[in-house]
Amino acid sequence: MKLVSYNIQYGFGSDGRYDLARAARLVDGADIIALQEVERHWQRSNEDDQPEMLSRLLPDYHWVYGPAFDMDASERRDGRLLNRRRQFGTMVLSKLPIVWSRLHTLPLRRTLRPLNTRNAALECMIRTPAGPVRLFSLHLAHVAAEERLAQIDYLLAEHRRAPSEGGPWSGADDEPERNWSNGQPEPECPQAAIWLGDFNMEPGSAEYRRIVGSTPYHRGAVYIDGFVDAAAVASEPVRDFHTHEKIIDGKLARRRLDHCFIAGMLAPRVRSVRADIGEVASDHFPLRVEIDLETPGIVSRSADR
Repeated sequence: MKLVSYNIQYGFGSDGRYDLARAARLVDGADIIALQEVERHWQRSNEDDQPEMLSRLLPDYHWVYGPAFDMDASERRDGRLLNRRRQFGTMVLSKLPIVWSRLHTLPLRRTLRPLNTRNAALECMIRTPAGPVRLFSLHLAHVAAEERLAQIDYLLAEHRRAPSEGGPWSGADDEPERNWSNGQPEPECPQAAIWLGDFNMEPGSAEYRRIVGSTPYHRGAVYIDGFVDAAAVASEPVRDFHTHEKIIDGKLARRRLDHCFIAGMLAPRVRSVRADIGEVASDHFPLRVEIDLETPGIVSRSADR
C-alpha cells in the first residue's frame, strides 16, 4: 500500500501562490493520506473550508478532519447569524473506511515570543488486509525541543495504553433496546500503529531518539510497544533524503522534518521511503512510504484477546 504524508501549509506553495488543488493532485492515488496544516475559514485562504474542498478534490476517499484549535468565525449576513468556526489541524484520507477516530490535543507551552500554537495528533483506525492499524496524522511544535519531547511522551503513553483501553466502546451491550453498539461488534484497538507527519525534528535529535530509542549493544532491537523509523528499515534507501528546504543564516538548509514511524511488527513490511524533492505546492515536500499492508498477519496478541 502507498502512504503519503504532506504538510500542505494551508495551500500556500514555496512560490507564494495559494492553490489547494495542486497539493491535492500530488497526493491523489495514494491509499492513505496524512495531511497537516489544513484549515477552515481563515482570511489568508479566502475563508475556504479546506477539509470540504479537499473531500471534493479527492472524492474517492473516506476522510476525517481534526482541528488542533477552534475559534469563533461567525458573522451576520442579511440579519441572520452564520455560525462558523475558524480551525487549524490535521486530516486523514483513506481509500479504506476509517472505522473510528479520535483527536489528541498535545501539551503546549505558552510563549512570550515567537507565536506558538496548539498542536494535535489525529488517530484513525483502519482495517487493512493485513489487519487493523492505528494511523496518526500529527504535527509537533516548531518552537523548542523541550515542547516536542513533552508531546512525544504524551503520544508514547497513549500508544502503550491503547490495546488495554480499547477504542470507542468495549464489552457487551447490556441495553440492547437502546442499541448503543449500532449492531456492530466491539471495534479493534490494535497495537500496530503508524505515525505520519511533520515532527519538526531531524534524525539523531533528542526527540528522534525518544521515539526510536537508543540500543547501542543490540542495534536493530525493537520493543513490542516501540517504534522504528520506516526510512531506516526501507529496502531501498534514498540518497539526499530531505523533506524541507529553508534559507537559514544565509545558507540553504535541507532537513528531514517529516517522518513515518511504525510499530515494530511492521518493520519487515516497509518497502521504500522517499520524498518528492523539488515540488513547490508547499514549503514541505510530500513523504511517500510503500509498505505491505496486504499480507495478513500483523494482529498482535493484545489485539487478539
